[in-house]
Amino acid sequence: MRIGTQNDRLVIIGPDGIGTLDVEQASQGRFSSDPQAVYDSWAQFVAWADGVEMPDGEPVSPESLGSPVPRPRQVFAVGLNYAEHAKESGLDLPVAPLVFTKFPSSITGPTGTIELSGPRVDWEVELVVVIGAAARRVAEADSWHHIAGFTAGQDISDRAVQQAGTSPQFSLGKSFDRYAPLGPWLVSIDEFRDPDDLSVRTDLNGETVQDSRTSDLVFSVPYLVSYLSNIATLYPGDIIFTGTPSGVGMGMKPERYLMDGDIVTTTIEGIGSMTHTFADPR
Repeated sequence: MRIGTQNDRLVIIGPDGIGTLDVEQASQGRFSSDPQAVYDSWAQFVAWADGVEMPDGEPVSPESLGSPVPRPRQVFAVGLNYAEHAKESGLDLPVAPLVFTKFPSSITGPTGTIELSGPRVDWEVELVVVIGAAARRVAEADSWHHIAGFTAGQDISDRAVQQAGTSPQFSLGKSFDRYAPLGPWLVSIDEFRDPDDLSVRTDLNGETVQDSRTSDLVFSVPYLVSYLSNIATLYPGDIIFTGTPSGVGMGMKPERYLMDGDIVTTTIEGIGSMTHTFADPR
């Protein structure tokens, strides 16, 4: 199942992105039009949606879509979670997940223009986990039961702000407006042949700069859900950015950063693609 936000309303999206079904109208008000609200009743929604017949329709326009998770209570993010990315950053692999946050005000949808905050803004493709059932002290083996699905994300990062001062400012440097694009929709776990092994890729102006697989994660999705839930309660609709592979601009020699007019395409296997244009506001 695929769900998304179309014209600010919750919709089910047909196979291959063909056609949509307005959830509030089809359920006769049982489920709200608010996309964020569906995660609080995820099990009931999935049971209802399983018997819904999708109407014929046209391919969904990406420009009509917003973030499938517009207002999460909590946003977790994991750094250095691919070995090659740690290597290009000149850092050792963490012995435990390196966790920070992106503030929810940075969330945006799968298309549009993102204003650059400075001359050292970087790209980071990431698989994003969406929680579908509250998780507290969950065993790793049980983690999948608490996940609604996956979406694609970019952890856009202002490296100058991130590296300001004597200690890194991860959360601030990664939380400018629209620095957390998500989309194009959420895909439920049952849609993936192997949810632990998905291709993740970033293309910059048509050139592939990141290309890896989630099977290379240092800490897997089930491990992250278990680890975090043993520290903080994970609520329905919370999201976890699971880390980025090598190929970021900061790791290039010479370093390379986003410029006015650059186009970034983010693609994750089994989910789809997002496309954003970057602009210098000055």
